[in-house]
Parts: sequence; structure tokens; C-alpha cells
Amino acid sequence: MDRLEPGRQPEGSPAGTQKWRRLLFLHWEVPVARLRALVPEPLAIDTFEGRAYVGVVAFEMHDVRPSRFLPAVPTARQFEEVNVRTYVHLRGERPGVWFFSLDAASALAVLGARAFFHLPYYHARMHTERDGDGRIVYRSERNWEGGARAAIGVRYETGDDLGPAREGTFEHFLAERYYLYARTSRGTLLRGQVHHMPYPLREARVLDLDESLVAAAEIPRPEERVSELWSPGVDVEIYRLKRC
Repeated sequence: MDRLEPGRQPEGSPAGTQKWRRLLFLHWEVPVARLRALVPEPLAIDTFEGRAYVGVVAFEMHDVRPSRFLPAVPTARQFEEVNVRTYVHLRGERPGVWFFSLDAASALAVLGARAFFHLPYYHARMHTERDGDGRIVYRSERNWEGGARAAIGVRYETGDDLGPAREGTFEHFLAERYYLYARTSRGTLLRGQVHHMPYPLREARVLDLDESLVAAAEIPRPEERVSELWSPGVDVEIYRLKRC
């Protein structure tokens, strides 16, 4: 499978631009069969050395623009977002991301993403700060009535510089994802693409974690994480969805 092709500049003009900042990547190993039951055909679960993973990615969105020629959306200029995801491919090609949920602090962004990108976005109360020791504290709790709690509270610090991930490494498998898949209410499978420079990565060290987003997606996960990564961020071009 070609894992470099998705990162190449697509043809045509992007539909919009965004800036993703201060990304925390947390991953757990999950049985392939458990994920298979939650991901629609014809998508297949993408694995690294035969193992499948669920990830939680917490970050900040900046300067969300529907077009590179238009100003940033006033009520979505800067906000937190966190997603729960796994990794998939389409018939052995185009490795990408399947999202189980995406929580955002901007109600406008939630409405827009649900309407135009058919993604499972939810509005949440979210906040990022630094504690007295300079560690990053990130909190999110989904706004909804009834059902299971869907929240994350994490305190962490960044570590050694890793640089961009090399092809074939576990870090490249987890972080360098440029295709996303979505499904309409009528069951049509769609594929979107983003473009950005490779993530500059650093080690991350989680000091405290209270997380229920994965469980809310009906995915049992172990306590032990297999990867903790951080990136200062990238500038992103967003391309229109296409039918698979």
C-alpha cells in the first residue's frame, strides 16, 4: 500500500483552509474485530504489523476559512476540538481515517461539518490552559442530554523533538493521515482529503487522564496507551468530498 501518495498535493483548488495547533495524539491497541463491527463496508481496518488502534486527538483550531480568499469565520476563529478515530483503507488503497466522534467548542463549526462533511460532530464545553508548573491542561465535556458521559480531562507535558515521522514507522502510521471517510444519511460513502506539511512531532508524557470519549463510541479499550505524541501544528488545506 502506498502510504506516501495521500500526502501529495491534490489537483485543483482547496475548498478552505485551517490551522491545527498543539495536537496531542493518544493511542490504544484495540482488537480488529471490535473495530470491524463499527466501520462500514467496503472500508477495511488498517493495521500496523497486524494490530489495530483507536486514537484520541485533542487540539486547537485556528483561522477556519471557507476559502483561502475569505476572512476567518468570526465565531469559529479559534476553538478546541477532539476526535476519536481509527484507521482504514479502501480495497488496499488510500489509507485514511474513520471518525467515531468529533467534539468542538464552536457550535457553528459543528453545524457546518455535519451538514457539508457528514461527520459525527458534537458541541462541547472545552478549555485549554497551563497549570502552575507549565504543563498543558485540556478539558472537554460534550453537551447533550441523557446517554453516557463523553468527556476528556488530560494534563500533559511535551518531551524530546522527534521531527517528521519517517515512512514505515509506527509514528508515520498514526500521524500522517490525509484521507478521511464519511457516510451520508443514505449510506453513500465519501472520501475527503487534506494537505499539509508533515507533522513536526515531539514526545508527550501524560500525567493525568480522565477519558470517556472512547467508551461513548462503544469501544472498550485497555488502560495502557501504546503511543503519546505531540505536535505544535500545521497549516491545512481542505478539499471537497468525493464519492468513493
